[in-house]
Amino acid sequence: MRLKKYRILHQVALGGPYYRIALETGTDYASARPGQFVMLQPVGATEPLLRRPFSIYRMLESNAGIQGIELLYKVVGPVTQFLANCHTGDMIDLLGPLGNSFAGDEIDAPPSGSIWLVAGGVGTAPLVFLAQRLAPEARRRCIGFIGGCSAQDLPGVDAFSRLGVSVHVCTEDGSRGPKGRVTDLMAAAKRLPAMIFACGPMGMLQAVAQMAEADNVACRVSVETMMACGMGACLGCAVSPRKRGARYLHACADGPVFDSRDLDIFALT
Repeated sequence: MRLKKYRILHQVALGGPYYRIALETGTDYASARPGQFVMLQPVGATEPLLRRPFSIYRMLESNAGIQGIELLYKVVGPVTQFLANCHTGDMIDLLGPLGNSFAGDEIDAPPSGSIWLVAGGVGTAPLVFLAQRLAPEARRRCIGFIGGCSAQDLPGVDAFSRLGVSVHVCTEDGSRGPKGRVTDLMAAAKRLPAMIFACGPMGMLQAVAQMAEADNVACRVSVETMMACGMGACLGCAVSPRKRGARYLHACADGPVFDSRDLDIFALT
């Protein structure tokens, strides 16, 4: 884990409120794994006081080695609005990499059969990084199910396609793909997967976890929630455990990736 300022390499507007931003971290994040996140503060931003969490979207690699990391974000408040106005060469203050990740054996030796990557909105971020790290053979067995409110709420679809992942999309207003929710796409699939990885709004994760449990399919969810510190000190990102009497889990320290069977899925709202 490092606390350090990094230079912006580039920033790309993806349409609507979505952007991806590249940071020149060099090899500082070479050990980062899919599912981990950073706590970010643009240098010069005066509010809010606390940092904001962002999943690592991609590792930037070339023949010369690792150049940096890329983050995917949606403009929703003062930090992301400030970030959207930043330019190449501006500095960003990062704390990371933080949290756990999708388990190593699931990445290095994924189960045979299809692997579903289920995302809503910016929930594509850790799943694109996961697909990037999978071996090409496993990547070819991945199927992405991506949902959004409208056509502009499907960031990351092109990144999946470039990695060779088959992608199915839907929108709640029908502006791209069939009209409906991502779980409708899952329900229409003819075969069950060997594994599900999911990230998105809590309501979506609840529905995905219920479907996985009903079909006895292993499911790992990356929980999106507000965090104040990112290190388990403030206890503000509590998640209800499945086991009665067990202590509350915390997305930053115990997660953000959980086995869906360890969570009280009915509390994921």
